[in-house]
Amino acid sequence: MNIELYNYQLPEDRLALFPAKRRDISRLMSLDRETGEIGHGKFTQVIDFLNPGDGLVVNNTKVFKARLFSRRPSGGKVEVFLLSELAEGKGTLWEVLTHPTRRIHEGERLVLGDDDGFEVFQKKPDGKTVIRFRNKPEAARLIAKYGHVPLPIYIHRPDQKSDESRYQTVYAHERKAKSVAAPTAGLHFSDTLLDKIKKKGIKIIPVTLHVGYGTFKSVKTENIEEHVVDPESAEITKSSAQAINKVRKEGGKIIAVGTTSVRTLESAPIVDGEIQPFNSPVDLYIRPGFEFRVVDHLITNFHLPKSSLIILASAFAGREKILEAYRIAVENGYRFYSYGDAMIIL
Repeated sequence: MNIELYNYQLPEDRLALFPAKRRDISRLMSLDRETGEIGHGKFTQVIDFLNPGDGLVVNNTKVFKARLFSRRPSGGKVEVFLLSELAEGKGTLWEVLTHPTRRIHEGERLVLGDDDGFEVFQKKPDGKTVIRFRNKPEAARLIAKYGHVPLPIYIHRPDQKSDESRYQTVYAHERKAKSVAAPTAGLHFSDTLLDKIKKKGIKIIPVTLHVGYGTFKSVKTENIEEHVVDPESAEITKSSAQAINKVRKEGGKIIAVGTTSVRTLESAPIVDGEIQPFNSPVDLYIRPGFEFRVVDHLITNFHLPKSSLIILASAFAGREKILEAYRIAVENGYRFYSYGDAMIIL
């Protein structure tokens, strides 16, 4: 299937550069994937689509300050995007992307602030770089002190102090700060709304998928079948697996918040009809023809054209229905992408 089938035109002013003034007042489009019927409302009304006994599955990963702005001893600026911590050897190693790459050399020290910094340990053939901090506490200190929120590349503005909280879900777990991008469908939930959802009898069930840099990648292959999704670390705990199985056994629906929750749920091993706990990398690429085993409804944002995320949404609801919903969203002034509005696919 040709990737151009997942393309659409978006006016520049529909791209959300900032979040809504309040999380839960974003707009919400509803899409019935059986009939194609579309509705409009505010995100607070998402509760109207949830019933007692349902399970709302959220990704509790946390975004860390993955961007560092360093300089060479000569004064040249080098932006560093932290990808993942590697096995610790002599010092603490991180795999990163650097810009520019050509000007840095193995063994040189890049400086942060007045004197803090790290070493360029290795330049890899795939274009990535490995840097070395003295130790893990030093790495944590420098990232906390000098790191910047890794806003998506299409948000052309510097990060602000407010992004530290708004580009983060309210249920992000402090001990799970390993994502370089937010699971953005969850950004619409406020503590107040979550309390109302719980009081209605809906079970909120956490899973984890640490979002990697690959989430920003568009599909470059002409045939979508040839695209490869980068692996990301995911986990469903024993207690979450039990909660999911209880909801399903008792006839409730599983509502996934975001594509990351979908990929985690649909990657889980199933034995005798029951989700099993797991903790491992997942590289599930969901495209048309995929058979959804767990997810009944999906809450998601409006995604980039020609991305694996719009392909996933199309696999769930149908390509024609998704593109028609996007066309209507553009006409009706919805805000798109990470800080934009939401839709619930029923």
